[in-house]
Amino acid sequence: MTDEEGAVAGTSDTVADDDALYVLTAVLLTPAQFPSVLGDDYPAACAALALEPYDEGYGLVLGQDGSGARWTVVVEDVSLVAVAIAAWDCGMEYDLSPDDRSVVCALPGWPLAVGVAAPGVAAPHDPLPDPEAEGVDPAPLAPPDTDSWGPAQRRMGADEIAHQWVAWREQIDDETAFITSGGAYGAGGEGGVDVGVEKDGADAVAGPESKDQDDDEANAAAKVEPQAEADVEADSAAGGAGEAETGAAVEIEVEVESEVEVESDGSDANAENPAKETPSAVHPGVRRALAQARAYVDTPPPPGRVRSSFATGDARMLRADGPGWSLVARTDDIAFILLDEEPGEVLPVGRGTKLPGLLKALDALAVRPS
Repeated sequence: MTDEEGAVAGTSDTVADDDALYVLTAVLLTPAQFPSVLGDDYPAACAALALEPYDEGYGLVLGQDGSGARWTVVVEDVSLVAVAIAAWDCGMEYDLSPDDRSVVCALPGWPLAVGVAAPGVAAPHDPLPDPEAEGVDPAPLAPPDTDSWGPAQRRMGADEIAHQWVAWREQIDDETAFITSGGAYGAGGEGGVDVGVEKDGADAVAGPESKDQDDDEANAAAKVEPQAEADVEADSAAGGAGEAETGAAVEIEVEVESEVEVESDGSDANAENPAKETPSAVHPGVRRALAQARAYVDTPPPPGRVRSSFATGDARMLRADGPGWSLVARTDDIAFILLDEEPGEVLPVGRGTKLPGLLKALDALAVRPS
């Protein structure tokens, strides 16, 4: 859904009504689909909005009132919101007007950045505190800080890779990016890759920047560092990770408009990246992430921690999150891992012999859009 479509769907050029909500966009909050900025899983996302994690989920309608104040209206009519989003995605107009009886609550602010505003009202701003609330008003919702890297930005980065898988996958040459058996370096050794992500509002589009783009325009640099093989199966003693090939660590600057912007500091990353200090060893964060993902198979995580969506052919697109890590993968291809301790860095994991089985097991337990 584009910002323009969202704006047309629920706004009017007529004189503003202070009690009206001028709808700009909407998102689903369900076990299978929820804004990743809110948490690693569906219960965590609901908790961020002080909502009960009902199985049916909610719809989040983002808009402005007649004074221009930002509001997020939570509704129970998930189907109505889903229809509106589908119509907008197809370029169709749709007047999203939830029935008052389906409204759960109205929360000040927006959890996501929205790149448009309702015409005929003041610029978007947080609503004034309710004088009758005696200081117990909830703090206005706000999108993540665009100048930092943390769990929200890491999850959003993984979402963007999933949304633009082909563009990101094209940056990886299997013959040079992944290590051969025995931990030997691949044929490629080191190389440069320019990778960038752009995001606009609640609906983002990401993709790698052109390799021949000028440095000033690209504003992104990448270094490929070889790593040894990783075992996907958890080792009980060391928390190890199987025989999937762990590829080169791709350092990136992630440029995100409106919703999130991540800038990696080359000097700090080089100083703290274990993959650079010990190129023959697998990054410990990758080993930890793969071991914890394997543990999900034996002990299913909270709903939404592992999500499966459509991909081309017979494959599925997987998204999984855990403490300090995010994984995105196609069930018929490789995986990418993002870590809290590696700002702006994407770590590819090759198929090997164990990764296919792990992805198949994760897909079997994942929640899927209905």
